[in-house]
Amino acid sequence: MEQRQGEVFITDGHWRKTLAAVRALGKKGVGVTVGETTWLATAAFSRYCCRRVRYPSPLLDPEGFVDRLLSLFSRNRYRLLLPMEDATLELVSRHLKDFSQWTYLPIVPPEKLAAARDKGSVLRLAGRLGIPSPKTWRFRDPAEVERVARKLPYPLVIKPRISSGALGVSYVHGPEALAGQYRAIHRIFPFPLIQEYIPREGAGFGASILMDENHRVRASFVHKRLREYPVSGGASTLRESVRRDDLLEMARTLLEALEWTGVAMVEFKLDPRDGICKLMEINPRFWGSLALAIASGVNFPYLLYRMSLGENFPPVDRYKVGVRCRWLLPGDILHFLHNPQRMKLNPSFFRFFDRKTSYDILSLKDPLPTLGRLLTPLTFLYDRDMKARLRQRRI
Repeated sequence: MEQRQGEVFITDGHWRKTLAAVRALGKKGVGVTVGETTWLATAAFSRYCCRRVRYPSPLLDPEGFVDRLLSLFSRNRYRLLLPMEDATLELVSRHLKDFSQWTYLPIVPPEKLAAARDKGSVLRLAGRLGIPSPKTWRFRDPAEVERVARKLPYPLVIKPRISSGALGVSYVHGPEALAGQYRAIHRIFPFPLIQEYIPREGAGFGASILMDENHRVRASFVHKRLREYPVSGGASTLRESVRRDDLLEMARTLLEALEWTGVAMVEFKLDPRDGICKLMEINPRFWGSLALAIASGVNFPYLLYRMSLGENFPPVDRYKVGVRCRWLLPGDILHFLHNPQRMKLNPSFFRFFDRKTSYDILSLKDPLPTLGRLLTPLTFLYDRDMKARLRQRRI
């Protein structure tokens, strides 16, 4: 199918979810432009990328980033803009009116985005809606933590209020360490939450939803995490499509209460102590495991493109169950290296040619992004934005 240049602009070409979106749109004949701060961006190596754009760092030069994109959009007829990461999403949300003059933009205004990113606010809303969540303690003064340390049940988890992946997450096994670890995280992520620890044996689930401007569900999908990195809890390196209508109902209820527009993934974790799935957080943007939803039959990027055309399609809520997708390079390799039970993994790490398993990056039909991913470490030598991202990961 012939591709048409300039129909969709996707930011953050470094990430595997961006590659998934580029492939999903390109295979449908939609022309895609990929933006990033460096030319060595994984998604920009895809055969389905029609044009590459380098823009100023959204972290180091946010005004320059916004000005560059607005200039591009004023000169090119992009039908749809998909900001893929927190920094780009937040900036575009702040300038929603400016960008909306030039393109279709299925995201919420900044106040709603901030509410969805704030775990404390989300958990309070969940409590009012009757959605189960882990016991959580919030403190306005770090000194209070020391006073109540011996009254709390252990183990505990300290985590930033604002979603940050695995950054700033600390596990505490006794009252002697709580105050010190809390203060250390508080210095970087002010007033973090303290939460009961849900045992690792409990599976993690993601309920992904697309909503239109009237806050109606247009597409939905659920996956189960099979492996993660870091092993103690982080991005999924292997996951599987499942059917969990109960989780979708809770996710829908929560997002409707937030008057949501666009995509979001609501994360749950099964508590093996009582068998109840509990809300962990909202990921208010495209998620790292996007490739699995697409492989299972829910093509979120293309559905957003159809929405930009004004199409009124029936909700997409049926998909293949039991499909797996793997982030091998380097995610699942790192999981294998750091998991003491590496030789007992189920499914085995060495099961590379399972017909039900696809890969986030590796593809015989689109091989060059693998090269792009291998070259990515070079950008940390010269690109200021990539160096800033690396410093964030080290926090």
